[in-house]
Amino acid sequence: MLFTDIVDSTATLERVGDVAWEDLLRLHNVRLRDDLNTFHGREVKTTGDGFLAVFDSATNAVRCGAAMSRSAHEIGLPIRVGIHTGEIEYVGDDVRGVAVHAAARVMSLASSDEVMLSSTTRDLVEGSGLDLEDAGTHELKGLGTPRQVFRLVVRGGASPLGT
Repeated sequence: MLFTDIVDSTATLERVGDVAWEDLLRLHNVRLRDDLNTFHGREVKTTGDGFLAVFDSATNAVRCGAAMSRSAHEIGLPIRVGIHTGEIEYVGDDVRGVAVHAAARVMSLASSDEVMLSSTTRDLVEGSGLDLEDAGTHELKGLGTPRQVFRLVVRGGASPLGT
């Protein structure tokens, strides 16, 4: 699953004002939903200034995260993205489980314009041509043992999108 969050959304809202913020947020949502459709993701919900989405493919989730990051950056609303793969339970239109919390915690480690992955997701995308770097081992709040995370790397104009 994939979580996104607009970086410094409150400061941006304060800077641009309510009306301009609503316009930017609407554009953000349209652009990121287009990326979700391109990479066959399913929007579970919005989180005010972000998304929770699920995918049938870890590679599609990572490529979608890269596309979303680029789309958001292009409209001046940089995001952070976190991706984790694990078991979830569908409850109506929502999802629950430890994996949902893990994905949110991985996202919280990302900086502006970064896509971070859990080691589980990294293992699943190995051989897909994605360039990842070790971002270290981190305590993820509420999840017990420290977990290794990885950062998606885009070098020299190369595209991780596979398109």
